[in-house]
Amino acid sequence: MWSKDMIMMLVEGTGDTLYMTLMSTLFGYILGLPMGIILTITDKDGIRPHAAVYKVLDFIVNLVRSIPFLILLILVIPLTRAIVGKSYGSTATIVPLVIAAAPFIARMVESSLKEVDKGVIEAAQSMGAGTFTIIWKVLLAEARTSLLVGVTIATGTILGYSAMAGTVGGGGLGDIAIRYGYYRYQSDVMIVTIVILVVLVQILQGLGMMISKKIDRRRA
Repeated sequence: MWSKDMIMMLVEGTGDTLYMTLMSTLFGYILGLPMGIILTITDKDGIRPHAAVYKVLDFIVNLVRSIPFLILLILVIPLTRAIVGKSYGSTATIVPLVIAAAPFIARMVESSLKEVDKGVIEAAQSMGAGTFTIIWKVLLAEARTSLLVGVTIATGTILGYSAMAGTVGGGGLGDIAIRYGYYRYQSDVMIVTIVILVVLVQILQGLGMMISKKIDRRRA
């Protein structure tokens, strides 16, 4: 269990897992943040209501979120190959992770932005603030603490998804757990990978909550 090769494999697996998680979170927010903003402002109570846009985007978000990640992982293999050139490994896994994460992130962003006091929005509108100004200086600014908590939650969820990708050669700790802990019946390897995953989640969530509390104090 504690041979040099096994330790190096676990270290590399931890690095791959962090790589997949952080990159997928980044790209997930590049897609999910605008989606969440559009859902918020085009809702019937939003600053720019548009039923058609809201319904279409709402349907897409609900559709993708309803597909279990392992099934989605298989469904997007052709797209993954087209983008990355292969369907296995840590880099390839980022594609389905982003597709799965973006709608989830969009919902969290929508929820955070809808918590902003309508009085603040109305005050900005009464002073002649445009849509972009309200989005940037009111919605995102007022909801920044909630949004950061959402980033923490999303990162933990994506980390769990990355471990599931190990069932189809996705790389990282999940792949090690499947190959050694499941197929080779090495329960000690399985336990170690689980412990590392739990520690990673605790560290990432702890950092996220610490930063959100500091931002909240500055806001106060």
